[in-house]
Amino acid sequence: MKLYGIKNCDTVRKARKWLEAHNIDHQFHDFREQPLTQESVAQWCQILGWETVFNKRSTSFRGLDEAQKTDLTEQKAIALMLEHPTLIKRPVLESQSKVMVGFKDADYQAWFK
Repeated sequence: MKLYGIKNCDTVRKARKWLEAHNIDHQFHDFREQPLTQESVAQWCQILGWETVFNKRSTSFRGLDEAQKTDLTEQKAIALMLEHPTLIKRPVLESQSKVMVGFKDADYQAWFK
């Protein structure tokens, strides 16, 4: 099981604490320090839909120029997320072919039942 995010994100910290409190073995992948692969991001988008993975409410998105923000497609969104990983909604929890984005206590409880 792998948890993707950035260390200083409050939501990622909550998810990491939840996993540790429930003794769930996982690896943490800080995508600011370790680049993501196109395959990983494309798989998340295939499973969840790129609109779910891509964070249009982020500061990173607001910082893009208008040409980058308009006419978004899955391919364009994936390229932008690889270039600017903070455009990815956090955290991303991945286990085999299952993927979840974001953190809510109830969602994590349901995942691990």
